[in-house]
Amino acid sequence: MEKKPHFVRREFLPRDVPSISLALLLAAVLLLNALLYLYLNKFYISLGRVETDRGLCPFGHFKFGAVKNCSPWLSCEAINREVRKLKCVGEGAVKKVFLSEWKEKKVVLSQLTNSELKEDFLHGLKMLKALQSKHVVRLLGYCEQQFTILTEYHPLGSLRGLNETLHIPKYKGMNTWHRRLMLAIDYVSVIQYLHSSPLGTLVMCDSNDLDKVLSQYLLTNDFHILVNDLDALPLVNRSAGRLVKCGHRELQGEFVAPEQRWPYGEDVPFEDDLMPPYDEKTDIWKIPDVSNFFLGHVEGSDIVRLHLFDIHAACKKKDPAERPSAQEVLDTYRKVLTLLIQEAAMPGTREML
Repeated sequence: MEKKPHFVRREFLPRDVPSISLALLLAAVLLLNALLYLYLNKFYISLGRVETDRGLCPFGHFKFGAVKNCSPWLSCEAINREVRKLKCVGEGAVKKVFLSEWKEKKVVLSQLTNSELKEDFLHGLKMLKALQSKHVVRLLGYCEQQFTILTEYHPLGSLRGLNETLHIPKYKGMNTWHRRLMLAIDYVSVIQYLHSSPLGTLVMCDSNDLDKVLSQYLLTNDFHILVNDLDALPLVNRSAGRLVKCGHRELQGEFVAPEQRWPYGEDVPFEDDLMPPYDEKTDIWKIPDVSNFFLGHVEGSDIVRLHLFDIHAACKKKDPAERPSAQEVLDTYRKVLTLLIQEAAMPGTREML
């Protein structure tokens, strides 16, 4: 009688199950980390601005819109001949701003309005020419003789209108904690660029209150920030012992840094000659207040504030030397963004492990 072969069925022992589950979980975590790396890389690059577009143009040239070729900055003659004013859209102490048209494209024409401030106007033009980068509004042309500057137009305007813009149905999808944190990162990136600019360490002096700060920056259509007003950017030169003072009047309020306030009390009248100068750490003091505006009160913004608490506390140190650099703040902001995106993508992973 022929024996039938016996097939032994192996069953996993109960103790094998947790180890297999753990291995699968670790594999899933590794896969998610890889996907997050690709996502964050795309987040910083494709959603960010690619600087190579501007880098392709040599100094004194620009690219505009979808045009691939670089054009030289428009001269006085070209501006007078080819640019047509449409309407006045703003006026400050130094200049008047006109929405204009050049070759069927919207542009911005700025003209000096107060001859006593022509040095400020020309200083702003000098900075605009020297600091062209992904952080600065694009210069299209200028005419020193007529005190005229031509720049790119951004229809969303200054950051003063950010919250109103985010309530427009078209942009409501942008009103999230991570988009708002990205705006704060953009802002700190601009400050870091100014503090390490090709010209040296520059201080953003037009920043005595939040509204003034917001008016200095533009919001682009892809929700990034450009610095627009460079009229007041004094240079700090430590090796030469040169510090700065933002204007010649007394500054007050909690928004400005302690070292910007009159140090001798109310009994001593303010005198500009007696006011001590300071350095770029005044910009660092203001970062938490500006970022608080960017974060707003959307779902998740309080969690972001919690993660930024320590770096913001460091920014508010009374001694300027104890405050972090703009680069250190920027690095922290980016780490927080990465961490929070990871936690949002993998909720409960720590508990599972």
